Amino acid sequence: MNEALTWKDQLGNRIPEDLGREIDIFETEIELRKQDKIDEVVFAETRLRRGAYGQRYDNGQRFDGRQTQQLAYPEQKTKGPNTLWHAPGMIRIKIPFGGLNATQMNLLADLGEEYSDDILHITTRQDIQLHYIHIDDTVDLMRRLAAVGITTREACGNSVRNVTACPLAGVCNTESFDVTPYSRALSKFLLGHPDAQDFGRKVKIAFSGCRHEACGLVNMHDIGAIGVTREIDGESKRGFELYVGGGLGAVPHQAKIFDEFVSEEELLPLSQAIGRVFARLGEKKNRARARLKFLIARIGIEEFRRLVLEERAVLPHDERWTSYLQELGSNDEEPLKPGQSLNGVQLPDGFDDWFNTNIYQQSQAGYAVVTVYLPLGDLTSRQMRDLAALSSKYVKDTIRMTVEQNIVLRWVSEADLPALYTDLAAIGLNGSAANTIVDVTSCPGTDTCKLGIASSRGLAGELRQRLGERFHTLDKAVQGMRIKVSGCFNSCGQHHVADIGFYGISRKINGVTVPHFQVMLGGRWKGNGESFGLAMAAVPSKNIPHVVDRLTERYVTDRQGEETFQDFISRIGKRDVKSMLDDLIQVPTYEEDPSFYQDWGDTRAFNIDDMGKGECAGEVVPLAQFELMAAEREAFEAQILLDEEDFSAAYNTAFKAMVAGAKALVRTQFLDVGDDASKISAEFKTRFVDTELYFDPFAKDKFARYLFRMQEEPLSDPSRDDAHRSIEECQLFLEGAFTCFNRISDAAEAAASATA
Repeated sequence: MNEALTWKDQLGNRIPEDLGREIDIFETEIELRKQDKIDEVVFAETRLRRGAYGQRYDNGQRFDGRQTQQLAYPEQKTKGPNTLWHAPGMIRIKIPFGGLNATQMNLLADLGEEYSDDILHITTRQDIQLHYIHIDDTVDLMRRLAAVGITTREACGNSVRNVTACPLAGVCNTESFDVTPYSRALSKFLLGHPDAQDFGRKVKIAFSGCRHEACGLVNMHDIGAIGVTREIDGESKRGFELYVGGGLGAVPHQAKIFDEFVSEEELLPLSQAIGRVFARLGEKKNRARARLKFLIARIGIEEFRRLVLEERAVLPHDERWTSYLQELGSNDEEPLKPGQSLNGVQLPDGFDDWFNTNIYQQSQAGYAVVTVYLPLGDLTSRQMRDLAALSSKYVKDTIRMTVEQNIVLRWVSEADLPALYTDLAAIGLNGSAANTIVDVTSCPGTDTCKLGIASSRGLAGELRQRLGERFHTLDKAVQGMRIKVSGCFNSCGQHHVADIGFYGISRKINGVTVPHFQVMLGGRWKGNGESFGLAMAAVPSKNIPHVVDRLTERYVTDRQGEETFQDFISRIGKRDVKSMLDDLIQVPTYEEDPSFYQDWGDTRAFNIDDMGKGECAGEVVPLAQFELMAAEREAFEAQILLDEEDFSAAYNTAFKAMVAGAKALVRTQFLDVGDDASKISAEFKTRFVDTELYFDPFAKDKFARYLFRMQEEPLSDPSRDDAHRSIEECQLFLEGAFTCFNRISDAAEAAASATA
């Protein structure tokens, strides 16, 4: 690079005008923030809309040895917990439908080396994240990305996030048609669109070419589109089965069918109309209730559909709605080489295992999709650069990232597979067992996320290693299962839709905080995320590998015919499952086994002190811990009632469990509160919510509001979804109660030590 020229000067007209203008504005906003001319709260939203996140740190040391400062700009005073100036952060880079080319891959490799820690992380939304990025570097980074057609705009914040799509779209054997050009068009159309700038929370969109597989996960998205065809006037027409109102997060919602057939001409304008209705009627003040799923739950799908169609009818015409349809053919991918079958060649060692798990036979004869397995979704800059070279050697810009945090090369001639395997081995990317139980999905967790409670990546790495070592001895039904791990309740690791899911929590044992994970069962990955699991038991982190062993071994032993894991769990019942795990819930004393008091991959004592703020006071009554455990058992009874399809009883039992949890806390201050639910709730609000003794790190008193809403607005005839949701909310409320009790205990111990 010529030192006399800035990146803006060097790149010149290679930066698209609209993206260049956005980056210029952000550069100005950074300077104004340094001068304290923009409030931190306002700046936080504007940087998030440019993909710039804050990040969690433990040692205050950057990867390159540069010391992170309390303030990067000493003259700037800290404005609260959201200030960005105290340390480097993370940049999220949007890659619509996960599609990359070799030029883009090479640049990403350069950015990882020059600005980050030399690691590129692929997310569960087909994004790329770079960590340890200084705010001063973000503008140059954004300009260099823009010059190769990539943006960070609206990768975060209250906006339309990266539009995802099945990585097999266009080569899948079971799809209706290739959804790639539609996902590309909708992503481009909504980027920066005026009708997508006033949301109370984010909007996530996904495309799938077929209904029965998992690649698109349509059921867990705000807007989900499944490609379908319909015979109209004797002609086959393309369209979409459109879903709305799905979402995971702390309390997941299954998407609702909006229309069984939305024509391709109506896809963009209808999405715009949905955005306008959400912007107008969606919650703005209470972020905990601001997603589209809550609006639809409140007004009902029929009313929401009426409002959207009414909005659609008055939308001013926009040529972009259909102009992209004229270019559908030009978007078709082309192979680099002729498709030839794999025969008669000597195969390298390890090839057969790799072929069995990492290769998908395309619908086009002689071609295959190769999955490059990336443990924990990470690869180095050097590996990205080498992979770009291999893609140019074997395919033509047909690279995609997956929601399972891998990379796929499409249109590989089958005859080239042995040579490609050898080349991948040379760069350390020939790992097999992709898309199996070994291929564990994980969010960043406590490694970098401020909201992480337990080490999701540490646990995922441990499970991957253990399962990988004995993969060939596992039953085939077990090999095909999915495990997903989140560091907290928010399901960034998609634990709700896994065969076996885990999310991080903590428990106070013998006066010491111990990392735990909730065990989630009942999720279905297939069918675009067909169903969501529920929490079964809180198990110390160090026992989670034993949980996986017990569940899978019992499944193999007692499985009936071709019974799926979900059907097996449903058949034997939750009581039986819980009894299998009861002994694993126990935690030895620190003297017996200190490893239980450390997180996976961390030699330090476990703590969650840097997650949030709060003042603690009040007398500690040990009985509260037992009462909280009793409340948790009652929440489990609600699950049993749900399985028995007694939805009303399940709903009411979940409410009773929340009241019991609130009572357990109140009794630490007011022993004779009694059993009246209204009085307990009022005392809980006064003593714990108003005083901020009870708060969660995500949205202050969000979990407490679950209790208040069920008390103030009870449902007389709850549906299955209502009962399921109430159990989810109950579990989160009780987790908040456990956390609150831990804080009170810690404060009491500190006070006792100070006066001793």
